[in-house]
Amino acid sequence: MNDLAELLRRQRLIEINAEPGSREVLEAAYGQVWDPQELARDFIVEGFLAPYVVVVRKHDNQRGSLEFRHHPRFYVNFVPDSS
Repeated sequence: MNDLAELLRRQRLIEINAEPGSREVLEAAYGQVWDPQELARDFIVEGFLAPYVVVVRKHDNQRGSLEFRHHPRFYVNFVPDSS
């Protein structure tokens, strides 16, 4: 893996898990938030590389990515794949 990409990924992992955040705090920062059950309802998960997860949104087959935090586990910031 590209060293710069790995460095940026690790930095984001630290940032997203730095402070405990309630669902409400995350919603204010990112918009829609998914817990693990909601993620399974709305997405097909293709792969994880913390803090990122590659997904396919079920209702329109849009592939993209989400970020997630560990404790509590929430998924945020859906970004559609541009290809």
